[in-house]
Amino acid sequence: MSTNVKTKIPSLIKSGKINVFVLFLIFAFIILILTKLSKNYTNTIAFNINKIHVPEEYIILNDSNVELKITLKAYGFKLLQYYFKKPSLTIDFANNIDRNDSAYIWSKNKAYSLISAQFDKQVDIINIIPDTLFFRYDVNTIKKVPVILNQKIKFSPGFDLIDSVLISPDSVKLIGPNTLVTDINFVETDTLFLSDVKANIDKQINLQLPDHDINLKFSDTEIKVFATIEKFTEGKLKIPITVKNVPEGIFFKYFPRAVTVSYYTSLSSFKGIDENDFSVVCDYDMITENQSFLIPEIIEKPQSVKNAKILNKRIDFIITE
Repeated sequence: MSTNVKTKIPSLIKSGKINVFVLFLIFAFIILILTKLSKNYTNTIAFNINKIHVPEEYIILNDSNVELKITLKAYGFKLLQYYFKKPSLTIDFANNIDRNDSAYIWSKNKAYSLISAQFDKQVDIINIIPDTLFFRYDVNTIKKVPVILNQKIKFSPGFDLIDSVLISPDSVKLIGPNTLVTDINFVETDTLFLSDVKANIDKQINLQLPDHDINLKFSDTEIKVFATIEKFTEGKLKIPITVKNVPEGIFFKYFPRAVTVSYYTSLSSFKGIDENDFSVVCDYDMITENQSFLIPEIIEKPQSVKNAKILNKRIDFIITE
């Protein structure tokens, strides 16, 4: 670069003339691009295939990932969109497609109108290669398996479940090749972590689904978890004891005649519970040689009661002929 040019550039920058030059250069480039894009071009573009409405009982095999090469004629503006990412076309397996014993057969002549409808009216389709596509398929197995909820729930002191944790749905449908489906007997969820719980539970949680095979499909990918939580309290009642299977002709005395039962229930249920809701039984047939006591057992209790236990662990008895 000559000394004169080197000395002129700084002066041009200072005077602002070079900024005007760059601006005109940018405008000229934009006009050139717009002129190019406003012309008609004919190009061949590869399209991926998006398969829809494949019947559940069939699965398209991985080796059927075919593509269509379509020659299009359109303004450069219209064609430009296909170069930012590989475009795709939809093939509807419920319309204008044939099936034999091993493959679905798509024909350009039969399905041309469906393909054409996916392009702008200003885009002309010159040619489609190949004329025919073959999609190999296999028969799917459909199986329903239970969902297992993984949970780690800690309640606030004095709070607990009214009944149990419910999930919806409690089972999911698997669709896939028999070799994959037969090995799956249940589906687990991610672990639901909750602490200091003192209100009703209403959550969504994902299922742990295998992602290594695209041929295996599930009817659901997440489930809802519900539970009713309430304040709980402890109660105690004296419950009379019944002894069963005492042989005839034996005079049998036992004491105490009643035991204290401690139980855990919700505040809303507490007032409605009395001794008639419980049944405590000892079984004479369970007495072993040289045993002088009976073991009482709760055989009936209200559904709303949790953790019922007998405080008296043994019942003494005597037998006289």
